[in-house]
Amino acid sequence: MRLSKLLGVAGIVGVAATGAVLARHERSRRAYSAEEVRARLQGRVAETASASLDPDLAPDWPAEVEPPRRHPMEALLSAVMRIGPLRRF
Repeated sequence: MRLSKLLGVAGIVGVAATGAVLARHERSRRAYSAEEVRARLQGRVAETASASLDPDLAPDWPAEVEPPRRHPMEALLSAVMRIGPLRRF
C-alpha cells in the first residue's frame, strides 16, 4: 500500500512540475509585444534573404518544380468523405 501512495504522490508532483514549466514558458512567450514579434520575424526574413545568396546553399533542383501529385489514398478518402482535396501547408 505504501508503494501505491508513493507512486500517487510522485504522479501528482510530476503533473504539478509540468504545469509550472508550461506556465513559465507561456509567460515568457507572451512577454513580447506585437511590434517586437514583427521586428524579430522581419529580421529572420532579412537573414534568410542574405544567406540564400551563398552559392553553396543554393538548391540543386530546378527553380520550377511540378506540383506534387495526389496520393491514391488521398483521392480515395476525398471521394469517400466527399470533401475537396486536402490542403498541403
